[in-house]
Amino acid sequence: MTIYIGNLSFQAEQEDLLDLFSQYGGVKQCTLPLDRETGRKRGFAFVEMENDADEQKAIDDLQDVEWMGRMIRVNKATPRERSGGNRGPQGGGGGGNRW
Repeated sequence: MTIYIGNLSFQAEQEDLLDLFSQYGGVKQCTLPLDRETGRKRGFAFVEMENDADEQKAIDDLQDVEWMGRMIRVNKATPRERSGGNRGPQGGGGGGNRW
């Protein structure tokens, strides 16, 4: 299970999240995704802990808590749904007869 942390302060660093979540147990992985175009943080993160019980405790304790000046949202991450179908190596789909 992976934890999603939303509404993060843009000042939050990976070390800050590691400090916060390590209070609940061992952290296996922590990522702060960056915007592809600007390289800036996107305001959310993912944390994976060593066991599910520690993850659930962190979720329960940290949901809707103010941290670094923001009310963070903490819950189980859900897999991202792929959109747009199978585009293949060429890019978009064909347009057919348009005229």
